[in-house]
Amino acid sequence: MDPRFTQLRLDPQGATPLYQQLARQLEQAIETGSWQAGEALPSERNLAESLEVSRITARKALDRLAEMGLIRRSRGSGTFITPRLNQSLSRLSSFTELLTQRGFTPSSHWLERGLANPSVEEGMRLGLGADARVARLKRLRLADEVVMAVEESCLPAAVLPDPQAVETSLYAVLEAGGKRVARALQHVTAINADAELAALAEVPEGQALLKVTRLGYLADGTPAELTVTYCRTDYYDFMVELTR
Repeated sequence: MDPRFTQLRLDPQGATPLYQQLARQLEQAIETGSWQAGEALPSERNLAESLEVSRITARKALDRLAEMGLIRRSRGSGTFITPRLNQSLSRLSSFTELLTQRGFTPSSHWLERGLANPSVEEGMRLGLGADARVARLKRLRLADEVVMAVEESCLPAAVLPDPQAVETSLYAVLEAGGKRVARALQHVTAINADAELAALAEVPEGQALLKVTRLGYLADGTPAELTVTYCRTDYYDFMVELTR
Protein backbone atom coordinates (compact mmCIF):
# COMPACT_ATOMS: atom_id res chain seq x y z
CA MET A 1 0.00 0.00 0.00
CA ASP A 2 1.16 3.53 -0.77
CA PRO A 3 2.44 4.86 2.61
CA ARG A 4 0.56 8.11 2.01
CA PHE A 5 -2.70 6.21 2.49
CA THR A 6 -1.73 5.35 6.07
CA GLN A 7 -2.18 9.04 6.90
CA LEU A 8 -5.84 8.98 5.83
CA ARG A 9 -8.28 8.37 8.66
CA LEU A 10 -11.90 7.66 7.74
CA ASP A 11 -14.60 7.28 10.37
CA PRO A 12 -17.45 5.02 9.18
CA GLN A 13 -19.45 6.02 12.26
CA GLY A 14 -19.02 9.74 11.77
CA ALA A 15 -21.78 12.15 10.78
CA THR A 16 -19.91 13.22 7.63
CA PRO A 17 -20.33 10.89 4.62
CA LEU A 18 -17.26 8.81 3.85
CA TYR A 19 -16.79 10.28 0.39
CA GLN A 20 -16.69 13.79 1.87
CA GLN A 21 -14.17 12.69 4.48
CA LEU A 22 -12.02 11.09 1.80
CA ALA A 23 -12.27 14.09 -0.54
CA ARG A 24 -11.33 16.49 2.25
CA GLN A 25 -8.33 14.44 3.37
CA LEU A 26 -7.08 13.98 -0.20
CA GLU A 27 -7.51 17.72 -0.73
CA GLN A 28 -5.35 18.42 2.33
CA ALA A 29 -2.73 15.90 1.15
CA ILE A 30 -2.56 17.60 -2.25
CA GLU A 31 -2.38 21.10 -0.76
CA THR A 32 0.47 20.07 1.59
CA GLY A 33 2.43 18.47 -1.23
CA SER A 34 2.00 14.77 -0.43
CA TRP A 35 0.97 14.42 -4.08
CA GLN A 36 2.73 16.65 -6.58
CA ALA A 37 1.37 18.32 -9.72
CA GLY A 38 1.36 15.89 -12.63
CA GLU A 39 1.51 12.83 -10.39
CA ALA A 40 -1.04 10.08 -10.96
CA LEU A 41 -3.60 9.18 -8.31
CA PRO A 42 -4.64 5.53 -7.87
CA SER A 43 -7.62 4.31 -9.84
CA GLU A 44 -11.05 4.20 -8.21
CA ARG A 45 -10.67 0.45 -7.73
CA ASN A 46 -7.21 0.68 -6.13
CA LEU A 47 -8.26 3.61 -3.99
CA ALA A 48 -11.32 1.70 -2.76
CA GLU A 49 -9.34 -1.45 -2.03
CA SER A 50 -6.53 0.38 -0.23
CA LEU A 51 -8.91 2.25 2.06
CA GLU A 52 -11.52 -0.52 2.31
CA VAL A 53 -14.36 1.61 1.05
CA SER A 54 -16.80 1.08 -1.81
CA ARG A 55 -15.94 2.12 -5.35
CA ILE A 56 -18.92 4.48 -5.23
CA THR A 57 -17.32 6.25 -2.26
CA ALA A 58 -13.98 6.48 -4.08
CA ARG A 59 -15.66 7.71 -7.27
CA LYS A 60 -17.65 10.41 -5.48
CA ALA A 61 -14.53 11.61 -3.64
CA LEU A 62 -12.62 11.89 -6.91
CA ASP A 63 -15.59 13.62 -8.54
CA ARG A 64 -15.43 16.20 -5.76
CA LEU A 65 -11.70 16.79 -6.33
CA ALA A 66 -12.34 17.17 -10.06
CA GLU A 67 -15.05 19.78 -9.38
CA MET A 68 -12.54 21.71 -7.26
CA GLY A 69 -9.97 21.61 -10.06
CA LEU A 70 -7.45 19.63 -8.01
CA ILE A 71 -7.34 16.67 -10.38
CA ARG A 72 -7.89 16.06 -14.06
CA ARG A 73 -8.97 12.84 -15.72
CA SER A 74 -7.41 11.67 -18.96
CA ARG A 75 -9.32 8.94 -20.74
CA GLY A 76 -7.13 5.88 -21.03
CA SER A 77 -4.29 7.42 -19.00
CA GLY A 78 -5.63 7.92 -15.48
CA THR A 79 -6.23 10.66 -12.94
CA PHE A 80 -3.56 13.30 -12.34
CA ILE A 81 -2.93 16.12 -9.88
CA THR A 82 -3.37 19.45 -11.65
CA PRO A 83 -0.85 22.26 -11.34
CA ARG A 84 -2.14 25.16 -9.24
CA LEU A 85 -0.61 28.59 -9.02
CA ASN A 86 -1.00 30.85 -5.98
CA GLN A 87 0.13 34.36 -6.87
CA SER A 88 0.67 37.12 -4.37
CA LEU A 89 -0.92 40.44 -5.26
CA SER A 90 1.70 42.32 -3.26
CA ARG A 91 4.80 41.20 -5.21
CA LEU A 92 5.64 41.71 -8.87
CA SER A 93 6.73 38.34 -10.30
CA SER A 94 6.72 36.85 -13.76
CA PHE A 95 4.66 33.80 -14.62
CA THR A 96 7.87 31.89 -15.36
CA GLU A 97 9.38 32.79 -11.97
CA LEU A 98 6.27 31.70 -10.08
CA LEU A 99 6.04 28.34 -11.82
CA THR A 100 9.74 27.59 -11.53
CA GLN A 101 9.72 28.40 -7.80
CA ARG A 102 6.90 25.91 -7.29
CA GLY A 103 8.56 23.12 -9.23
CA PHE A 104 6.49 23.33 -12.43
CA THR A 105 7.86 23.43 -15.95
CA PRO A 106 6.65 26.63 -17.67
CA SER A 107 6.17 26.89 -21.41
CA SER A 108 4.34 29.01 -23.97
CA HIS A 109 2.30 28.27 -27.06
CA TRP A 110 2.62 31.36 -29.21
CA LEU A 111 -0.42 32.75 -31.02
CA GLU A 112 1.06 36.11 -32.06
CA ARG A 113 4.48 37.72 -31.75
CA GLY A 114 5.39 40.75 -33.80
CA LEU A 115 5.39 44.53 -34.26
CA ALA A 116 2.21 46.50 -34.96
CA ASN A 117 0.53 49.86 -34.56
CA PRO A 118 -1.06 50.46 -31.15
CA SER A 119 -4.79 50.68 -30.67
CA VAL A 120 -6.21 53.92 -29.28
CA GLU A 121 -6.47 52.41 -25.78
CA GLU A 122 -2.95 50.97 -25.93
CA GLY A 123 -1.56 54.32 -27.05
CA MET A 124 -3.32 56.15 -24.23
CA ARG A 125 -2.28 53.74 -21.50
CA LEU A 126 1.31 53.50 -22.68
CA GLY A 127 1.62 57.21 -23.47
CA LEU A 128 2.38 56.66 -27.16
CA GLY A 129 1.82 58.80 -30.22
CA ALA A 130 -0.28 57.71 -33.20
CA ASP A 131 2.81 56.89 -35.26
CA ALA A 132 4.40 54.71 -32.56
CA ARG A 133 5.09 51.00 -32.94
CA VAL A 134 4.47 48.34 -30.31
CA ALA A 135 5.51 44.75 -29.73
CA ARG A 136 2.39 42.60 -29.46
CA LEU A 137 2.59 39.18 -27.80
CA LYS A 138 -0.24 36.69 -27.44
CA ARG A 139 0.26 33.22 -26.06
CA LEU A 140 -1.07 30.36 -23.97
CA ARG A 141 0.80 30.01 -20.67
CA LEU A 142 1.30 26.39 -19.69
CA ALA A 143 2.49 24.58 -16.58
CA ASP A 144 3.59 20.98 -17.13
CA GLU A 145 1.78 21.13 -20.51
CA VAL A 146 -1.53 22.24 -18.93
CA VAL A 147 -3.04 25.54 -20.13
CA MET A 148 -3.18 27.91 -17.15
CA ALA A 149 -3.94 31.22 -18.86
CA VAL A 150 -4.27 33.18 -22.10
CA GLU A 151 -1.98 36.21 -22.10
CA GLU A 152 -1.88 39.30 -24.34
CA SER A 153 0.96 41.81 -23.91
CA CYS A 154 1.67 45.13 -25.60
CA LEU A 155 4.95 46.99 -25.12
CA PRO A 156 6.46 50.05 -26.82
CA ALA A 157 8.94 49.00 -29.51
CA ALA A 158 11.51 51.16 -27.68
CA VAL A 159 11.17 48.78 -24.72
CA LEU A 160 10.99 45.54 -26.71
CA PRO A 161 12.34 46.09 -30.26
CA ASP A 162 12.49 42.36 -31.07
CA PRO A 163 9.38 40.41 -29.95
CA GLN A 164 10.91 37.21 -31.34
CA ALA A 165 13.51 37.37 -28.57
CA VAL A 166 10.87 36.35 -26.03
CA GLU A 167 10.77 32.59 -25.74
CA THR A 168 9.49 31.99 -22.21
CA SER A 169 10.09 34.86 -19.77
CA LEU A 170 9.26 38.36 -21.01
CA TYR A 171 10.70 39.95 -17.87
CA ALA A 172 14.02 38.12 -18.30
CA VAL A 173 14.35 39.55 -21.83
CA LEU A 174 13.50 43.05 -20.61
CA GLU A 175 16.03 42.87 -17.79
CA ALA A 176 18.72 41.63 -20.18
CA GLY A 177 18.00 44.67 -22.34
CA GLY A 178 18.18 47.11 -19.43
CA LYS A 179 14.40 47.69 -19.43
CA ARG A 180 13.41 46.13 -16.12
CA VAL A 181 9.79 46.58 -15.04
CA ALA A 182 10.17 48.05 -11.56
CA ARG A 183 6.53 48.36 -10.50
CA ALA A 184 3.04 47.71 -11.83
CA LEU A 185 -0.60 48.47 -11.23
CA GLN A 186 -2.81 45.41 -11.48
CA HIS A 187 -6.59 45.16 -11.75
CA VAL A 188 -8.44 41.86 -11.31
CA THR A 189 -12.00 41.23 -12.40
CA ALA A 190 -14.15 38.24 -13.38
CA ILE A 191 -15.51 37.55 -16.86
CA ASN A 192 -17.28 34.71 -18.64
CA ALA A 193 -15.33 33.15 -21.49
CA ASP A 194 -16.75 33.65 -24.97
CA ALA A 195 -16.42 30.89 -27.55
CA GLU A 196 -13.00 31.98 -28.83
CA LEU A 197 -11.48 32.49 -25.39
CA ALA A 198 -12.99 29.26 -24.06
CA ALA A 199 -11.42 27.29 -26.92
CA LEU A 200 -8.00 28.78 -26.21
CA ALA A 201 -8.21 28.24 -22.44
CA GLU A 202 -9.67 24.75 -22.92
CA VAL A 203 -12.73 25.46 -20.76
CA PRO A 204 -16.48 25.33 -21.51
CA GLU A 205 -17.96 28.44 -23.10
CA GLY A 206 -19.35 30.74 -20.43
CA GLN A 207 -17.02 29.51 -17.68
CA ALA A 208 -15.73 32.19 -15.34
CA LEU A 209 -12.15 33.38 -15.82
CA LEU A 210 -10.11 35.93 -13.92
CA LYS A 211 -9.13 38.87 -16.11
CA VAL A 212 -5.92 40.45 -14.81
CA THR A 213 -4.88 43.76 -16.38
CA ARG A 214 -1.37 44.91 -15.52
CA LEU A 215 0.30 48.20 -16.44
CA GLY A 216 4.02 48.01 -15.74
CA TYR A 217 6.48 50.90 -15.39
CA LEU A 218 10.23 51.30 -15.69
CA ALA A 219 12.18 52.70 -12.75
CA ASP A 220 11.89 56.23 -14.18
CA GLY A 221 8.09 55.98 -14.33
CA THR A 222 7.81 55.34 -18.08
CA PRO A 223 4.89 53.01 -18.98
CA ALA A 224 6.52 49.88 -20.40
CA GLU A 225 4.03 47.01 -20.45
CA LEU A 226 0.30 46.51 -20.82
CA THR A 227 -0.64 42.88 -20.23
CA VAL A 228 -4.08 41.31 -20.04
CA THR A 229 -4.15 37.75 -18.73
CA TYR A 230 -7.20 35.50 -18.68
CA CYS A 231 -6.59 32.99 -15.89
CA ARG A 232 -8.35 29.69 -15.37
CA THR A 233 -10.00 29.79 -11.96
CA ASP A 234 -9.60 26.04 -11.47
CA TYR A 235 -5.80 26.37 -11.59
CA TYR A 236 -5.11 29.93 -10.53
CA ASP A 237 -5.45 31.63 -7.12
CA PHE A 238 -4.55 35.15 -6.07
CA MET A 239 -3.42 35.82 -2.53
CA VAL A 240 -2.92 39.06 -0.62
CA GLU A 241 -1.44 39.41 2.85
CA LEU A 242 -3.19 41.88 5.15
CA THR A 243 -1.70 43.34 8.33
CA ARG A 244 -3.15 45.50 11.04
